[in-house]
Amino acid sequence: MFETLKNAFKNKEVRTKILITLALLFIYRLGCWIPVPGINPEIFQSETGTDSLLGLIGAVTGNALQNGALFAIGITPYINASIILQLLTVAIPRLQEYSKQGDEGKKKITQITRYITIALATIQSVGIVVSYATSGALSTNLFGPMTQDWLVGMFVCIILIAGSMLTMWLGERITDYGVGNGISLIIFVGIISSAGLSIIDRFQAWFGVGDYTSPSETAPWELLTFLLLVIAIFMLIVFVELAERRVPVQYAKQIKGRKQYGGQSTYIPIKVNASGVLPIIFATAIITFPQMIAQMIAPASEGAAKFYDWWNTWLGAGSSYPFYYILVALLILFFSYFYAQIQFNPEDISRNIQQYGGMINGIRPGKQTTEYLATISKRLTLFGALFLTIIALIPSVIFAPLSNAGLFGTSLVNAFSATGMLIVVSVALEFDKQLQSLLMMKQYKGFLK
Repeated sequence: MFETLKNAFKNKEVRTKILITLALLFIYRLGCWIPVPGINPEIFQSETGTDSLLGLIGAVTGNALQNGALFAIGITPYINASIILQLLTVAIPRLQEYSKQGDEGKKKITQITRYITIALATIQSVGIVVSYATSGALSTNLFGPMTQDWLVGMFVCIILIAGSMLTMWLGERITDYGVGNGISLIIFVGIISSAGLSIIDRFQAWFGVGDYTSPSETAPWELLTFLLLVIAIFMLIVFVELAERRVPVQYAKQIKGRKQYGGQSTYIPIKVNASGVLPIIFATAIITFPQMIAQMIAPASEGAAKFYDWWNTWLGAGSSYPFYYILVALLILFFSYFYAQIQFNPEDISRNIQQYGGMINGIRPGKQTTEYLATISKRLTLFGALFLTIIALIPSVIFAPLSNAGLFGTSLVNAFSATGMLIVVSVALEFDKQLQSLLMMKQYKGFLK
């Protein structure tokens, strides 16, 4: 990857794209520190820091939520909107038609995603404001000493919604004028920033600076142990992300006129973890959705407050009971198979192979080929689902007990979530592929000239 970056900076056009990407990402990170007028940062940070649900959102936004910043809810509404639209595409025929219409259909789906993003950003910002209005996190002196609470809350909601829309716009501009997928890169930068802040905290504890009055003797060992574990997990993720099953296909020779076609061997690459990080995102979204709704209406409803406490105790991310882990594992397994059905259709692939005069060695074309590909897909999906389950439970099963035993600090435990680790690796690999594609395209252009 370092060789790819070195070659990329030698090419003027690719270098310009990289610089545009870095400039837009810098603007995003700047917005993660600009405070929203009407929010008391100290109280807001202390309130959100103790909430496991908002802590999860804050990890993706690079602690922008804890800072009460302009991009506090960041790209989260857009991610949820994309997930909802993907699920609806399977169920609604009109959306299926859009997905098959090329660029025009893509534009329509993008526009629908934006509308859903605005709705979700409104719901999320209202929920945050309502949840923390009674704790003093909102400043009532924003427009003068006689300012009404509802006016401040409305103003903060508008700013948070505008920040979310601006984040989405920055991501789209990176996709259009920069390198790679802008939304993925924004999530990547947010996660890396959260991890960087936690590592800096450990260095401050090591040397006794910042919030620490004296050097900590255990901080170096905490940092070293954590980094070794993270490197080992990253190596495992890279190994599985790049793993694929190659099904060999032989095409028969065809003579048309005086020319001979076919007669060559190729393969069908089937990735072990074809669904990527989506099953974990889906599972997390479903588990946290009831908790989020209950938290929004808890200040006005005693029943909702009791339900929130019950859910947080038994099924919350920080619960000491095993029900949360069991439910996460089952949902990841379900969504892995669900998404595999969308991405890989053995019947279509079998039909295409047969139409072009191909066959899998030892397997008859038609029904047997379909069954053979379906069997391979199911086995790989099971392995991928088990891998995702292990990765999802590593922070809770391994990092948390080690933190409780004093092996490393709590801030390091929150540095990398399961989804975060997978996203970091996936985006880094995809970014490298995009750079290689751009460099190859520029070389071809130079050859043609």
